[in-house]
Amino acid sequence: MKLIVGLGNPGDKYQRTRHNLGFMVIERFLKDFEPVSKTIWEDSKKFKSDIAELEWQPKHGQLQKVILVKPKTFMNNSGLSVSLISQYLNISISDVWVVHDDIDLPLGSMKIRFGGASGGHHGVASIIEKLKTDKFWRFRLGTGQFSSKFNKRIIKNTEDFVLGGFKGSEWGKARELIKRGSKSIQMALEEDMDKAMNRFNTK
Repeated sequence: MKLIVGLGNPGDKYQRTRHNLGFMVIERFLKDFEPVSKTIWEDSKKFKSDIAELEWQPKHGQLQKVILVKPKTFMNNSGLSVSLISQYLNISISDVWVVHDDIDLPLGSMKIRFGGASGGHHGVASIIEKLKTDKFWRFRLGTGQFSSKFNKRIIKNTEDFVLGGFKGSEWGKARELIKRGSKSIQMALEEDMDKAMNRFNTK
């Protein structure tokens, strides 16, 4: 069983913000997998999340249950939902995949990695705190702005930036990243994480 968590904030106010990229990717993943009529999210009060369940049958290998999660606890307390679900379903921490925005990567880039510090991402930090370990997979989706001359991040106010929407041509890169994020999850389920990293990690 895999627990795939997209990070974001609930509510229309935050729906199209950079910080909600994790939500957008797992929503796209579900739409790529199921007919639109079946892309139904259940509001789980017990797990403080919107949840969708599916069964993934790879061409080679056993049928696998996949739980998609969008925590409703707001970003800074994402770990509460993740810990409630993973403990109740007895899911191994290494089978927890977290999909989230990352301002330390340029917009449109992507890195899949296992473990490590939160990098200042409050949602990831909350999950590490609640699970008492960093040994879970992350799908890091780049949203940062960098100086082409100095290759240095040029974000003045981090909170305003991540809670802001994509502007102008940024949406083209964001839409492509959402599509690639969905495909990377598909490949990780169909093949393995190494192949997904080799295919989708930005060099």
